[in-house]
Amino acid sequence: MAKKKLFSQESFLYPYRKIIIAFGLLNFILLVGVIGYMWIENLSFLDALYMTVITVATVGYREVAEPSDEGKIFTIFLIIISFGIFAYAISSITQFIIEGEFNQFFKNRKKVEEIEKLQNHIIICGFGRNGRQATQVLKHHHQRFVVIEKDSTITDNITHKYKHLVLNADATNDETLLKAGIKRAKALITTLPNDADNMFIVLSARHLNPNIYIISRASEENADTKLKIAGANKVIMPDKVGGTHMGTLVLKPDTVELIEMISSQGLNDVSLEEILYSDLAASLQNKTLRELELRHKCGANIIGFKTPDGQYIINPSPDTVIIPNSKIFVLGTKEQIKNLKKILFESV
Repeated sequence: MAKKKLFSQESFLYPYRKIIIAFGLLNFILLVGVIGYMWIENLSFLDALYMTVITVATVGYREVAEPSDEGKIFTIFLIIISFGIFAYAISSITQFIIEGEFNQFFKNRKKVEEIEKLQNHIIICGFGRNGRQATQVLKHHHQRFVVIEKDSTITDNITHKYKHLVLNADATNDETLLKAGIKRAKALITTLPNDADNMFIVLSARHLNPNIYIISRASEENADTKLKIAGANKVIMPDKVGGTHMGTLVLKPDTVELIEMISSQGLNDVSLEEILYSDLAASLQNKTLRELELRHKCGANIIGFKTPDGQYIINPSPDTVIIPNSKIFVLGTKEQIKNLKKILFESV
């Protein structure tokens, strides 16, 4: 896959090339006029600029001096080449201001500057049902994210306080991902309805940022395998998950409701947190779960453990040692989790 051009100031200004060209042409005409009058008529810079402006604008003010024959010929030449250019430039500038493009220019510039400041944010490609649900969870956790959605009418109803961090562009383009800060992002979620588009985004994202965590949606059978080969860490099949969920609801409705309450992070008083070995205070690293005494100190419960090789242990033994690259899963109320983090992160 060919590597596309990196995002630059030039690409940011591309939508405004018309107004840029207009100003460029005006400056060109002024430059030609000033140099011409200074050279032919031996005028000062100010007089040459004055003569150029009244000639190009065809306002008919008095000349600063009686022009020579060469000056008259140059004036005729200047009027001919500037007439169309001046009309084009003025109409372009007027259109730019009246149609709101002037304000949009600065809004887009502010958006670019905001995104360039982001670090460890999340990029969401597609703002359909799945993308919208993902943003709801991220909002409750005050997580910064950038939404990429081609259809601007879909993103108009975003109420997130960072709603200006929305790129109405094609997420399958490398340049769009670069605008969204793919190289500084910690995760990418792609929820487009087309598996081929999701696969292209996964390939591009993995190429641009080898360390990014990628979650992709898949619709067709076997697409999940291909997406993982392309570089996705996790692949979600909404239809399959929905069917499994409905079947489980019939068999174990209360169990499913309990799991939903736990997993709806930030939407109720219950919270399930994962704690990395690297997040622990140095005094608690390489300790057993019994030595942490979390239940006694804050009331939270350790319900799971992930070994360095990726194995999950449910309800781990108190003698389990927290070793490098491992992870513990803790369940508790928001207040208990708050106290837990103070204990684990601030212990000496």
